[in-house]
Order: sequence, then C-alpha cells, then structure tokens
Amino acid sequence: MAKKHRDTFANGSKRSRRRFHLLFATALVLLLLFGIGFGGFLANLPPAASGSAAKADAIIALTGEGGRLTPAVTLLEKGSGKRLLITGVNRQTSKPFLKKLLHGGESFDCCADLGLAALDTRGNAEEAARWVTARGYHSLIIVTADYHMPRSLVEFGAQMPGVQLIPYPVAADNPRSTRWESARRLSGEYVKYLASVVRVSLFGVRRDA
Repeated sequence: MAKKHRDTFANGSKRSRRRFHLLFATALVLLLLFGIGFGGFLANLPPAASGSAAKADAIIALTGEGGRLTPAVTLLEKGSGKRLLITGVNRQTSKPFLKKLLHGGESFDCCADLGLAALDTRGNAEEAARWVTARGYHSLIIVTADYHMPRSLVEFGAQMPGVQLIPYPVAADNPRSTRWESARRLSGEYVKYLASVVRVSLFGVRRDA
C-alpha cells in the first residue's frame, strides 16, 4: 500500500514537472515572438516629417504627447489642407486659447475645428470619420507622434477605408525622458498596436449610430 502511494505521488510529481516545463517553454516562445515583433515595430517606425510638402483635402491632428499640434497648424496656414480637425481636445479648452498657444493665424479662425468627444485613438478615428463624411473629403494628412502613427493608421483606415491617409509623423523624443521611460512608452504602444490590429482583423469596425 505504501509503495502504491509512493508511485502515485511520483507520477503526480512527474506530470507537474512536465506541465511546468511546457508552460515555461511556451512563455519563452511567446517572449521571443514579442521581442522579434517589437524589434520590427521599432525598425519600421516612420521618420519625422519635415517641411509642408504634403497636400490633401484636410488635416487631422491627434492630441497627446510630443508637440503634435503646432506642425498641424503650420500645415493649415500654408494651405496643405482646406480644413483642420484637432481631435481629442479637452472640453475645457477653448479655440482662442489654442490659437494663442499654437500661434494660429486667419486660417485657424476660419478653418480649424475642435473635436471634443474622443478619449483614445479609436475614438479619434470615429470622431474624424464623422467629420470627414459630413464634408465629403477623400484625402487626409494625419499628424501624430512617430511612435503613435502605426496604430493611428490602423484605426483610421478601419473607419475610413476609402479615404487616402497621408502620414505626417512628429518626433516625440523628450530629452528629459530616461531610457527606461522611453522603452516603457514604446513597448506599451506596441501592445496597443497589436490589440488594434487583432481587433480590427477579427471584429471589423463598429461605427456609432
């Protein structure tokens, strides 16, 4: 009886070790795949745009880190697009305040709109899609941080599959950021990018009514 109990215990321990080894190997493979994908994501980040050669029906700027809005206003003032939408603006922010902050001119007065509904990148795309549909635009310059551009193009492309998207990435490097902070920001963005790709691929687009 004691021998049978020992054998049962030994078999259970072997199964536990096999499960542990399998889980450990799976975790290593997933970590390796994540590292490879992350490296490819970093290697393919678009270089920061320079100048105002881009032309489109309109310009869309996404609020967030890294001076994204000033280049968008410059593009508007130089005639790169007929109109500008700044999406994801805080509801307490006024247009006169933004004009002063971004050194806007006459074009900002007549042709800049503030989107107040979006809370994230998906919301930016949905807000922009409503704005674009209402005005019948067919091409857009998308202004956002360089590291944020891949996910933005996925979300905007899903909401507006027939609209030409012209990326205008803005360098988001902060000289005060530590390497750890930069790595954490980029790896977090990569995870969000993967989530957007998977969601759009599997579930398509959910438009507001």
